[in-house]
This record gives sequence, C-alpha cells and structure tokens, in this order.
Amino acid sequence: MDIHTSKIELVKLILDIDNTEFIQKVADFVKKEKPDFWNELSLSQQNDIKKGIEDLENGKRIEFSEFLEKIS
Repeated sequence: MDIHTSKIELVKLILDIDNTEFIQKVADFVKKEKPDFWNELSLSQQNDIKKGIEDLENGKRIEFSEFLEKIS
C-alpha cells in the first residue's frame, strides 16, 4: 500500500470515530509530529556525518581554531 492510500485509509478510520477526546489526542499527536531531520539530508550529507562520527570515535580530532583556519 502506498503512502497516499494509507493516508486515505487513516482518514476513513478517523471519520468513523465519535470520541472527542480520542480525536483531540490524534490531532495533538499529528501537530507535534515533525519529520526526522536525518531523512531530509542527502545521502552525501548523511555519509559525511557518519564519517565525522567515526573519526571522532577513532580519536581523530583537531582543535576548533585549526578547523576554522581550514575552512577560511
């Protein structure tokens, strides 16, 4: 089932519910739900972050001032 079909099915289920408190809980949940930033990154960006974490775990670090010199 694709995402569009899943959304339609969810709306149908919600329309059949008469419990106001439950509907409010669902509405609150949906309003609070935010996409995970990780999924918004490109594969290249994800790989760069993974590489950076791996480097840190392996003790490969530089001073912040050295980093600033490299990027300026």
